[in-house]
Amino acid sequence: MSAKSSETQITPGGREIVLTRVIDAPRALVWQAWSDPAHIAQWWGPRGFTTTTTEIDMRPGGTWRFVMHGPDGTDYLNKIVYTEVVEMERLAYHQSGEGAHDYIKFKTVVTFADQGGKTQVTLHNVCETNAERDHLIEKYGAVEGGEQHLTRLSEYVLALANDGVNPTGQPFVITRVVNAPRDLVWQAWTEAEHLRHWWGPKGSKIEVIKVDLRPGGVFHYVLRYSTGAAMWGRFTYQEIAAPERLVYLSCFSDESGGITRAPFPGTGRFPLEIENTVTFSDHEGGTSITITGLPHDATDEERTFFEGMFASMTGGFGGTFDQLQEYLAKVQGTGNS
Repeated sequence: MSAKSSETQITPGGREIVLTRVIDAPRALVWQAWSDPAHIAQWWGPRGFTTTTTEIDMRPGGTWRFVMHGPDGTDYLNKIVYTEVVEMERLAYHQSGEGAHDYIKFKTVVTFADQGGKTQVTLHNVCETNAERDHLIEKYGAVEGGEQHLTRLSEYVLALANDGVNPTGQPFVITRVVNAPRDLVWQAWTEAEHLRHWWGPKGSKIEVIKVDLRPGGVFHYVLRYSTGAAMWGRFTYQEIAAPERLVYLSCFSDESGGITRAPFPGTGRFPLEIENTVTFSDHEGGTSITITGLPHDATDEERTFFEGMFASMTGGFGGTFDQLQEYLAKVQGTGNS
């Protein structure tokens, strides 16, 4: 099973969020990653978050206090009080926010089941009321965050199984909240008539050659600059879950839609393809967009070079997001969608 495969259960009008993931690693290793503070700090939380533990006592009645540092600089104070600890099988605890987030409260049961050398991890969250569960989903992206949480656990455990070497490298992550409903943002990201108005870095003008939105289909385009330079690109779609999730392999391309090396210095060291996961979640009347990129079938040298490009990529995507927001404002202002 791939690192991003999971099963999520949400009952309409219920209080529960249940996420399940099968990890291709033995249960003892998965338990170690979840129960050892030194390991927890390496993967806990959604993409882009880091975690600092201030206190941990993993036994019934014990407390774990930690701070989750968001990618936007926001700190989230959390407290967990354990009610049950069964080694390699089950953890149960009450989790709540502290300080400005002290209204967040829910119970969690985590089970670890052996599946012939693999481990099925089930994360079962129960809120006090239906409204609180819906608030966690809508305001804090609890489903998307929970799935990323289990994905990071899976990636980290696989790295441990590989003698501590992460086989995929460090992901590039960027998040932006735009002032538009999720359905419209999804259309802007997946339909040619929208993409031609905003996709690409500032200073370029896009020509959309083809958009075939299906697994295995491609988005083929060219970016033209005032200098006369042209840069071709291609997405190959892997997963499409409207209006929540889009997964595609991106690459530099040519007029025929083939794969080419990056057209900038160090081209031989930039990965040929990047696997991008784009998630869309409702956020206070707007839409939170998170892009996570990882090199696909890359060498160690290519992964290292990719990680060295993060600052440049952040700037490039920042300009692209600015253009998206400007376009969405125009579309909503005219009433066209």
